[in-house]
Amino acid sequence: MGMTITEKIIAAHADKATVAPGDIIMASVDVALGNDITAPIAIKEFRKICAGKVFDPRKIVLVADHFTPNKDIQSAEQSKMLREFAREQGLTHFYDVGRCGVEHSLLPERGIVIPGDLVIGADSHTCTYGALGAFGTGVGSTDLAAAMAIGKVWLKVPESIKFVYRGEMRKWVCGKDLILYTIGQIGVDGALYKAMEFTGDTISRLPMPDRISMCNMAIEAGGKSGIIAPDRIALDYSAGRSDRTPHVYASDGDAHYEKVIEFDVSSIEPQVAFPSLPENARGISKVGEVRIDQVVIGSCTNGQIEDLRIAAGIFKGKKVHPDVRTIVIPATQGVYAQALVEGLLEIFVKAEAAVSTPTCGPCLGGHMGVLAEGERALATTNRNFVGRMGHPKSEVYLCGPAVAAASAVAGRICSPDKMDNGL
Repeated sequence: MGMTITEKIIAAHADKATVAPGDIIMASVDVALGNDITAPIAIKEFRKICAGKVFDPRKIVLVADHFTPNKDIQSAEQSKMLREFAREQGLTHFYDVGRCGVEHSLLPERGIVIPGDLVIGADSHTCTYGALGAFGTGVGSTDLAAAMAIGKVWLKVPESIKFVYRGEMRKWVCGKDLILYTIGQIGVDGALYKAMEFTGDTISRLPMPDRISMCNMAIEAGGKSGIIAPDRIALDYSAGRSDRTPHVYASDGDAHYEKVIEFDVSSIEPQVAFPSLPENARGISKVGEVRIDQVVIGSCTNGQIEDLRIAAGIFKGKKVHPDVRTIVIPATQGVYAQALVEGLLEIFVKAEAAVSTPTCGPCLGGHMGVLAEGERALATTNRNFVGRMGHPKSEVYLCGPAVAAASAVAGRICSPDKMDNGL
C-alpha cells in the first residue's frame, strides 16, 4: 500500500520508511511558530522546564501580529516578552511592527516555509502552509514550548480525505469560495482530525493566494491539515525566497483515503457564509437582502496583493456606502508596499475606505474594527463564530474579496456582477 503526501512528509520527519493513519510518532520540526497571543505562554513554559537555549534559533519564528500595533498595556507587555526572548535567544526570525505581517502570509512570502517542510504553530491556521506542499498544523502553547526546546513534536498520523475539483470556475469565484462551498457540503466537523488533500485540474490552475485561502480554512472543517501537492506554481513561488532546498512529495496512486469527494466547480457561484459557522455557506444568488455596517478586506485568507487588486478594481471610481465602514488590511508590509506602488491604496482612500498597517486585528475581535451589539460585518476573514469580531450579539458573514468590495459600495451583501451593471 502506498502513502499519501501527508504520510510521506510525516514519515520523513520521523525517520521512518512508512507510517499509517493512527500511528503515534515523534517528528522533527522545520519551523516552530508563535505569535503575540500564544508565544508568551510558550515562553513561560519554556522557562519552567529550564530549557535554557532553543534547539535552533533559525527554526523558531515569532510574529507580533494579533494585537499590534499594541492596543493596550497588556498587549504591549506580551509583545515586549517576544522581543526580549528573541533578543536573548538570538532568533533569526522575529517580526515586529513595521517589518511584520499576518503570520500565515508572512512566512510563505519570506521563504521561511518551503515545500516538504513540517511546520507546527501555536495558531490553528498553521494548516495554511499546505498550500506550498508542506505539512502544517496547529498545536497548543505547551507543545510549542517543547518544540522550541527539543525541535520535536508528538503527532498522530491523520487519515486523509481527497477532494477533487474539476472544471472552470465562474467569474469572481476564487479559492475562498471553493473552501466555503466545501465546508458547506461537509460541515465544520466533516474532516475532524483529517488531512484534507486538495486535487484536480481546477486546483492545478489555482494561483498561490487561492491555495493559501483553501489550506488556511481546512481547520474550519475540523481538519488536522490542508495540503496541495507542490507543482510548478508552488515551486516558482518558492524559488528565490529561501536558500533551502524544497522536497517535493506526492501521493502514491495506491494510497489509502478515508473517502474521496468530487466537485464540479462550474456550478459554484461566489459564496457567503452566514453566522455563526463557516458551514452556513450559500451562493450569492441565495443571500437575499442583508444590510451591513462594516466590511473588512484582508487577513491570512484574503490579504494578498491579488486580493487587493480585485477589491480595488471594484472600488475604482466609486464610494463606500455612507452606512458602511470599510477597512482594508494588506497582509504584510510587502503587500502594503506593492499596493502603494500600484496605486491601490489611493483607490481605497478615495473610495473612503480606511487602510490599516498589517494586523490580524478585527479578525479575532482584537482591535481595528470591533463590532458593537447588533452590528453586522462582511469579512474576507476565516471565522464567523458568535462574538468573533466583538459583541456576542453582533454578526459576521464571510466571503471573498470581490463580494466584499461590491457589498461595501452597495451597503448590503451584493454580487460583484451588480457592479458590472452600474449599481
